[in-house]
Amino acid sequence: MFDFIRNHRRLMQLLLLLLIFPSFAFFGLESYTRMTGGDDTVAKVNGENISQQDWDAAQRAQMDRMRQMFGDQFDTKLLDTPEMRRASLDNLIAQRAMLAEVARDKLQVSDRSLAQRLAAIPGLIKPDGSFDNDQYKMLLGAQGMTPALYEARLVQDLGLQQLNSAVQSTAFAPKTVAARLSDLNDQERVVQQMTFKPAAYAAQVKVSDADVKAYYDKNTAQFQVPEQAKIEYLVLDNAAAGAQISVSDADIKSYYEQNQKQYTSSEERRASHILIALKKGASAADRAAAKAKADKLYAQVTANPADFAKLAKANSEDPGSAEHGGDLGYFAPGMMLKPFEDAVFQMKQGQISQPVLSDYGYHIIQLTGIKPAAVKSLDEVKSEIASTIKTQLMSKKFAELADVFNNTVYEQGDSLQPTADKLKLKVATASNVMRVPNPALDKTLPYNNQKFLTALFTDDAIKSKHNTEAIEVAPNVLIAGRVVEYKPQSIKPFEAVQAAARERVTQVQEVKLAQQAGEAKLAALKQKDDSTGFAGEKTISRVKSQDLGAESLQAVMKADTTKLPAFVGQALPGDGYSIFRISKVMQPAAPDAARRQAEQQQVTEALAQQEMLAYLGVLKEKAKVKILKAAAKPVSTTE
Repeated sequence: MFDFIRNHRRLMQLLLLLLIFPSFAFFGLESYTRMTGGDDTVAKVNGENISQQDWDAAQRAQMDRMRQMFGDQFDTKLLDTPEMRRASLDNLIAQRAMLAEVARDKLQVSDRSLAQRLAAIPGLIKPDGSFDNDQYKMLLGAQGMTPALYEARLVQDLGLQQLNSAVQSTAFAPKTVAARLSDLNDQERVVQQMTFKPAAYAAQVKVSDADVKAYYDKNTAQFQVPEQAKIEYLVLDNAAAGAQISVSDADIKSYYEQNQKQYTSSEERRASHILIALKKGASAADRAAAKAKADKLYAQVTANPADFAKLAKANSEDPGSAEHGGDLGYFAPGMMLKPFEDAVFQMKQGQISQPVLSDYGYHIIQLTGIKPAAVKSLDEVKSEIASTIKTQLMSKKFAELADVFNNTVYEQGDSLQPTADKLKLKVATASNVMRVPNPALDKTLPYNNQKFLTALFTDDAIKSKHNTEAIEVAPNVLIAGRVVEYKPQSIKPFEAVQAAARERVTQVQEVKLAQQAGEAKLAALKQKDDSTGFAGEKTISRVKSQDLGAESLQAVMKADTTKLPAFVGQALPGDGYSIFRISKVMQPAAPDAARRQAEQQQVTEALAQQEMLAYLGVLKEKAKVKILKAAAKPVSTTE
């Protein structure tokens, strides 16, 4: 089990993305675009419709997320299959079913939890410890979102996480099961290896001209020159759309005036505190004792205000701030508990409050700093506003240009230049383009994309040299192209590759002889043990391979060891044959406790995922999920 997880991480990550509830960044994309009906409805969940557009959007979002996670390693063809498209629909249905359950259970998120999540976003805490509200708004604006929309989605996500956690946290792995799996993982085997190398049999190989010709005739695919084309292509993307957007000073000023609150920072205050903690539901005696202690400390700090930090370090029961003398840094309204915040925003600079009761206990507060509310001038935010306006207009501009791009490349059949002239684009060229993406080229190159190449290498495009239709190869990236010159697939003549073919025939024969010799030796060893010719002993396990290849390690660990010594053979692709002599099987004297604990956690997580999938099945039944006939339609990942 652990070998599979370790050796197939990419596959496991893909499966987890499809099967386990995804994070807010993925989920939020569709959660505010529910359709209310129509002929394109593909499923119903809790009486609400999932449209074809919802499904398409989820599929594209899933692909975008996978690209971000895996970069160049991600192959879009993994998701562009009927099975994966259906999986994305099932995922969408599960999301809606979970949302319905969150609503039924009335799961809520506290303001404090929301504030903590926002404060954890990288880059939003200033050096003085305060929340950078301006940076927060700018980051959201660049994505076309407002704080209200983002926070609503975040609250929804946190509610779903509560539901998810409530189910998965109940899973546990019996120690005996995890221990048995770890025992198998730890099991060690003492082995010796004997290898039969192909080169050792070179002298026995006799290759005739007839053999070489027969190999050539049977394996012509090895000597093919793939079809190639010289092409022209035209790309429309966000950069091209952005280049055609101009933002005037009047636009900037108007935006500034309409969104001035966005550039106004609230008053912020800095405070230190000494916390005398009080548990929820504490007895009257405990409350009285805490209050008495707080009153005593209050008397001490008011007598010697300069000792506040010293007394906080010695007495505060807030571990996060005590070591810093009780300092909490700057904060704006809405970021602290209400009783605490109310007290702070009524105090004067340097003032020390009497003990203030909150859900956490009694606070003695000292106000150490005040930053008054401020409004950034137009000049200060001019470039930021210009960028925001441009970003907001870019999608609309791209959509406008995309319509023209689609129509013009189709109407102008055999030339891309009219489209380029109309949209102020540049026709580019590429040579030696093949039917499949070239692995030596950057995968992000628009013309090195399988969808585009499929459209380019149609009979019509090749023979008539017509423009392809506009193909979306990435979000907001369209490409159209045409074949200028075409060279069909051909086979190199026998005379040109005769030497290479002879070498390959020789290699095949050498490998065959090495394997035959190895299999004969293995049969003899199983009849009578003989350690002659074997290399020195190695102790191996599933977690300690000692440089054995994956296939050889698997063969050794799967070998029947009821009778020792045991022998097992393994063909080494292109490299001969190996025999392994297993003389001893044992458990390590000192197992790795940390790894065993990690393996038990892996088993627990696997069980938790199974429980979550079972729970999702119950939720789907409760939500009365209906898959309509339209769901059989493949999801289009282009528009």
